[in-house]
Amino acid sequence: MTDQIHHTSCTMDCPDTCALEVLVRDGKIRKISGARDGHPDTAGFICSKVARFHRRVYHPDRLLYPMRRHGEKGAGQFERISWESAIEEIVRRFQEIKTRWGGEAILPYHYGGSNGLLGDEFLDSYFFAKLGASRCAKTLCAAPSGAVAGGMYGKMPGVAFEDFTRAKFILLWGVNPKVANIHLVPYLRQAKKNGAFIAVVDPKCNFSENEIDLHLPVYPGADLPLALSMINYWRENDLLDLYFLDAHGTGLEPLLEAAAEWPIERAARTADVSPFRLIKLAKVYADAQPALLRCGWGVERNQNGGQAIAAILAMPALLGKFGVPGGGYTLSNSAAARMDKEKIFGKITWNTRLLNQTRLGRLLNEPLEPPVKGLFVYNCNPAATVPDQNAVLRGLAREDLFTVVFEQVMTDTARYADILLPAVTFLEQQEIRRAYGSYAIGGVQPVIPPSGEAKPNEAVFAMLGQAFGWDDKPFQWDSDTYMNKVVQALNLNGQPGNHQLLLSGKTQPYRFENQLPVQFKTVFPGTADSRIHLTPAALGKQPYQYHPVQEAQFPLALISPANAKMISSTLGEFNYPELWVDIYPEDATARNIDAGARVRVFNQLGEVICRANLNDALRPGVVSMPKGAWGKSSLNHRTSTALCPDTVNRVGGGACYNDARVEIERFEEI
Repeated sequence: MTDQIHHTSCTMDCPDTCALEVLVRDGKIRKISGARDGHPDTAGFICSKVARFHRRVYHPDRLLYPMRRHGEKGAGQFERISWESAIEEIVRRFQEIKTRWGGEAILPYHYGGSNGLLGDEFLDSYFFAKLGASRCAKTLCAAPSGAVAGGMYGKMPGVAFEDFTRAKFILLWGVNPKVANIHLVPYLRQAKKNGAFIAVVDPKCNFSENEIDLHLPVYPGADLPLALSMINYWRENDLLDLYFLDAHGTGLEPLLEAAAEWPIERAARTADVSPFRLIKLAKVYADAQPALLRCGWGVERNQNGGQAIAAILAMPALLGKFGVPGGGYTLSNSAAARMDKEKIFGKITWNTRLLNQTRLGRLLNEPLEPPVKGLFVYNCNPAATVPDQNAVLRGLAREDLFTVVFEQVMTDTARYADILLPAVTFLEQQEIRRAYGSYAIGGVQPVIPPSGEAKPNEAVFAMLGQAFGWDDKPFQWDSDTYMNKVVQALNLNGQPGNHQLLLSGKTQPYRFENQLPVQFKTVFPGTADSRIHLTPAALGKQPYQYHPVQEAQFPLALISPANAKMISSTLGEFNYPELWVDIYPEDATARNIDAGARVRVFNQLGEVICRANLNDALRPGVVSMPKGAWGKSSLNHRTSTALCPDTVNRVGGGACYNDARVEIERFEEI
C-alpha cells in the first residue's frame, strides 16, 4: 500500500476556503483533513461536510459519462453516449433554437458559489456571450447585500477573523458561523474569554447561554425596524459620531428621517422582541470600543432585506467605530482579491436580456418573447434551491424545452435533463479559489484523476466553442494554460499571485501594509469619492421603507437556513436522508403535533410532508426547514422551496425565501 498526502483547497460555498491535506492510498481518497499551516484560519480542522466529501466522489449516483434521456423527463432514465455525440447534439439543438427564436431563447442557468475562478463567469461567459444567449442574474444569494455594500462602502475589506479577538463588543446579525463559517467560532470563543460582549440577532438561537450575552429573536423580515430603532435611539441620545460622519459620510438625512419613524416601542412590537433588550443592545453597542459587526446573508432573504442590510451596515459609521483593530464590520471580503479577466479574454461584450434566476418557474411557464427553449444548467441545482419549486418542476418537465445539465451527481435537476454531462469534483481538478471571509486565496490541484469521463468546466466550454467552429484562442487553451493566466491576472490587494504556491495546491495569504486590515486606517471605502454613502442608490426612491408580509391564512413564518449537513444542496445525495420541520413546542401543542409526528406544511404554493421536531431554540410563530434538501428526503418529494414565493427583493432582485408563510397540521395517511 502506498500512502500519499496531497495539498489542495476547498472550493465549497463558505467564507473560510480551507487548506486541505488529502490522504490517497492506492489511488483512492481515504481521508480529508485540514492543513495545519499555510492558511491564516484553517488550523488543522475542517467541517464534517468536507471531511466526508470523498463519499460524493465514489457515490453510486456519481455521473461518470455523458448520457441522453430515453424516458419521461424527471424519471431519471438515461443511456450512455460519447462526449462527441453529446457535444454534437448540444450544438445542433442550440443552432436550431437560435435560428428559429434567436440566441436569447437559450438561458445559461448557473450560480457558482462552490466554484473557483475558472469554473463560473469565466470561459462559460465568453461562450454564451458569443452565442448571444440570455444572461442569468445571479440573485439566489448575496445580490441585495452586494448591491448595498458596493454602494455604501465600495466593498471595503472587512475586519479579519483574527482581529475578532480584539473586539469588546461583537454583534452577529443574521449569521450562524457554527454551520457556515466554523473557523470564526474559535475567535469568538477567545473574544468572549477576553471579555467581549457578544450579541446575536436571529429568529433562532444557535448559541448556548455561555457563548453569548444577549439574543434578540427577531421575527423574520423585521430586521429593518430593529436597526432603524437603534439608530433613532442613538440620535435621540446624542450618541452619533457627527464628526466622523461629517468627515467621511454622505446621505445621512434620509436614513435619520426613516429611523425617526421607529421608536423603540414600535420596532419591538413589530419584531416581537423585548424593548428592554433592544435598548440594552443599542446601549452596549454605542458604549463599547472596539465594537464589531458581523452581518450575514440571512438578513437579505426577505422583501425588506436589502433595506435592512443598508441600515445595519450603516451602524459602525454612525457610531464612528472604525480606525482600531477589532472595530468596524465584516460582510464579504471577496473584493480584496481581484482577477482582471480582460487580461485573459479581452473585453467581453454581452448585452442580451437579463433574466432573474429567482423566477425560473415563471421564466419556463409564462409567455416570454422569445420563450426559453434551451436551458444549460451548471454549478447549481434549481429543482432543490429555487423558490416556487412546483412551478420550477413543471417548467423543467416541458417536452419542448431542451435541457443540458452539467453536474457531478444525479441531482433532482439532473433527472430532467435531455443531455447529462459529467463534471469533476474539486478533488479532481485544477482551480483557484478566492475566499470571501479569510484573507487568502487557495490553489486547487487534483488529488486523483477525474472519475470516469468527468471534465472541468473550462474544458467543456472549450469543446463547445470548437464544435461551433469558433477559432478564438480561449477555446484552444487547456487547463494548465488557464491556471497560469489566472495567476498572472490576480491582484491580491496590490500583491501578485504566487505561481509556486497556487500551482501546487497551497494557500496564499495576503495582507494590508504588512498587517491585517483596519478600516479607515489601512483600508478605505472603494466608492468613487472615497466616502460612505449612507443612503446608497441601490435602495431606490423609497429608502429604508418597511413593507410587512401579511398573510392571516398562514400564520407561521418559515425560515430555511444553512445546516451542518449540506452546502446549499451539495451532498444531499447522502448526507441529509430525512427532512424535518422544526417547530416551537407551544406552536406544536396548539396543533396537536407530537415530536416525530408526520405533518403537512402547506400554503397557497404547495405542501411538504415530513416529520416534526420540537425545538425551543426557535422563537414562537416561526418554523424552520433546512435549505437545499433533496426531494427524496421528504415523504412527498417536496422541500422548503415548494413553500417559498418567487417575489424578489426591492434591492438587487434577490430571492425572498423568508417571506414564506405557512400552516402546519398533522398528516394522517388515508
